[in-house]
Parts: sequence; C-alpha cells; structure tokens
Amino acid sequence: MGSFTVITPVLLHFITKGYVIRLYHEATTDTYKAITYNAMLAETSTVFHQNDVKIPDAKHVFTTFYAKTKSLLVNPVLFPNREDYIHLMGYDKEEFILYMEETSEEKRHKDDK
Repeated sequence: MGSFTVITPVLLHFITKGYVIRLYHEATTDTYKAITYNAMLAETSTVFHQNDVKIPDAKHVFTTFYAKTKSLLVNPVLFPNREDYIHLMGYDKEEFILYMEETSEEKRHKDDK
C-alpha cells in the first residue's frame, strides 16, 4: 500500500506534465507563453515563438506539439477562436497548404488506379 501512494502521483505527473493549463499569445511578436505544472504543483512557463512549434510525425497520445524541445498537450476545443489554434499549429502556412494539396492529389491518383 505504501508504494502505491508514492508511485501513483509520480505516474500521474509523468503522464500530465506537458498539459497546458493556460496559453497566452503576444500578437505583436507572435510569441506564446504556455503555463504547466511541475512535480511540486508549481506553475512553470515556457515561452516560444510560433516558428519553434514542431508537430510530431507520429500521433503521440500526450503530445500535441513540441515547443523547442518540450512536449506540450493542448485541447483544441478550448480555444475561443479556432484561427488561433490553426496559427499556433502552423496550419495557415503556405508550406502546409501545399503539402495538403499534394497529399490529396496523390490520394486521388491512387483511387483512380
């Protein structure tokens, strides 16, 4: 029973350490400030630029994106303005739009065969 009381909080922290409880956006510099909790339940902040955001190749259960080297988990539903989430993830960049067009074109060619 004693090890359960030690292991459970450590395991919960390991799973949820990247969960963003608040996210601030400074539009003039296009920087973000993500607030998370550390192991002692103190708030820690990570400041990053939109260009620092990297989306993982494989879908990780507890990672929405990487900001610099830190994995962060955000809930897209909690964004009051959907355009803010799209901009944060870089989905509004021309490279992403071209990639999506190429992918859909390749899919159409596969379907035609």
